[in-house]
Amino acid sequence: MACLQELKAPDERFPRVAIEDAGYGAIWHGQKGWNGVAILARGKIPIETRRGLPGDPDDEHSRYIEGAVGELIVGCLYLPNGNPAPGPKFDYKLRWFDRLRAHSADLLASKQPVVLAGEAALASPMP
Repeated sequence: MACLQELKAPDERFPRVAIEDAGYGAIWHGQKGWNGVAILARGKIPIETRRGLPGDPDDEHSRYIEGAVGELIVGCLYLPNGNPAPGPKFDYKLRWFDRLRAHSADLLASKQPVVLAGEAALASPMP
């Protein structure tokens, strides 16, 4: 299994055929120019369970996708940079982390096996 971040391509430009030819199934959440996340599974097609973090219906950034691979729930995330701070981008980052914390708590409460994977950010506000 692999989680990809920073696809920098809209959904229709995702290289699905090449990935399938390599023996992987994939789900993806792309965005033109920046962001974008994908989950790849060898010999299986992940079943998409969530596209984007809950809690902000106006958030159009492609930073989170979640899928089931067998019994395992996989969340792939691409963290917001937040620079410069203070400012609107930093405020967005803090709100995004609040939403990630809340959704992570819901995932843990489900008692299903869960993996959250993605790019690590320095100076993250998560404890």
